[in-house]
Amino acid sequence: MGNVGASRNMLHYLDGTGETLSLDVDRMLHDDGGFRKEIEQDHLAAHQDAWRQQALEEFHRAGGDKTVVVPVESDAKHRTLQSDEWFHAVGSHAQNVSGMVIVTPGADGGPPKVSLDYQVNVWDRYNWDQGKATTFPGGVTIEDKDMGRLHRVGIAREFDMRGSNASYTHDLNGQVSGGAPTDPGREGTRGDVSRGDEENR
Repeated sequence: MGNVGASRNMLHYLDGTGETLSLDVDRMLHDDGGFRKEIEQDHLAAHQDAWRQQALEEFHRAGGDKTVVVPVESDAKHRTLQSDEWFHAVGSHAQNVSGMVIVTPGADGGPPKVSLDYQVNVWDRYNWDQGKATTFPGGVTIEDKDMGRLHRVGIAREFDMRGSNASYTHDLNGQVSGGAPTDPGREGTRGDVSRGDEENR
């Protein structure tokens, strides 16, 4: 039905290894507008002023004449993905942003330049909860208790999922910019659980 991420995760569950699976966060950001908005509002816009101020203070403490790099990280938020693809693949998850604020001296004694290099981090446990169910296109409803039973009888195994996107840069001299990232493309198929990721080979 086109839900490649959901198919990939289900196959990994049925494979029964229990190994941690890498999430394609670049693809999630591209596909899910609500997810992008949460990241921009809850993690970037909510912290950019404080992160900028913190980095500028470090810059001036260091003499104001050399580049300063300050690591930053937002608090974890628990959210639910809304697009069909990623709701079925991941659903509820934890998310945050981590990165570095970089302050460089301005040219000819001008004001310093401030930027943020960051990654979006997502993690979750692929498991099943009693009393829940998911309806798929075509009216097919799958009860969590039935899927969870596969783990209990040894046919499948639950696992951790986590991933980070490719690094992005924001100019903190102005507003946080929005918009969808470019399409990262798809590598492999729904049957290729590793999708090119060495840790899952």
